[in-house]
Amino acid sequence: MKEFAFKINGAEYKCAVEEVAAGKTNVTVNGKVYTVETEAPKAAAPKAEAPKAEAKPAAAPKAEAPKAEAKSAAAAAGGVQVKSPLPGSVIKVLVSEGQAVKKGDTLLTLESMKMENAIMAEADGTVKQIAVTPGQNVMQDDLLIVLG
Repeated sequence: MKEFAFKINGAEYKCAVEEVAAGKTNVTVNGKVYTVETEAPKAAAPKAEAPKAEAKPAAAPKAEAPKAEAKSAAAAAGGVQVKSPLPGSVIKVLVSEGQAVKKGDTLLTLESMKMENAIMAEADGTVKQIAVTPGQNVMQDDLLIVLG
């Protein structure tokens, strides 16, 4: 097993690559395992590309996803964390930091599998932190918003 650390657009990825069989490789990126198809190695060093997920809904991790995970640790001590229920792309953020929200208010819209999903407040509170931006791709359980 080989381990790598990548920095893409300022976000760090910790990767482990393990050969499974000819043409297939297990790649672990920030704790999530992907099985990817591989080609025969070329003379040049391997490219630092994000892995392709074998499962259809899970897209390759983008630079923003680890940033959301990093903010998750910082926010853990101070509020209700609203996390992504599924992988997708943030379409609109409908709240701003400091805004008061009620349980059930729509905080943002997430597109996944060509469907728009309203992500709602899980509790009454004030928006303490917005960890995503419109256009950002997120994975399941990535931090979206912190309510206090």
